[in-house]
Amino acid sequence: MRITLEQLKSRKNASIELMEILSLEGQSYMARLTVDGQPKILSDEHGTTAQFRSAWHAQDMLSSFHILETQVVHASAYNEMVGMEPSSAEPLRVRVQRQKL
Repeated sequence: MRITLEQLKSRKNASIELMEILSLEGQSYMARLTVDGQPKILSDEHGTTAQFRSAWHAQDMLSSFHILETQVVHASAYNEMVGMEPSSAEPLRVRVQRQKL
């Protein structure tokens, strides 16, 4: 599912439970937001995934919202190297911010 900034702004007293800033190839990032227990990709009004220059750029864009936790997520390509057996590797998650309950 997708959500736009305008849709987020129209929600009354909405908080974002988790903001995952996903690292993409080409030095860009996208945001996956968990709202009401549902993961949603931050997109523009045309349904195109919003991309950011840095993790800080994504955080700055969403700074007006109440965000309980923020993580930067970077998938590892090391499990895809030539000569290695295929395996799954969990992405690296770095907690950037978390509200105390």
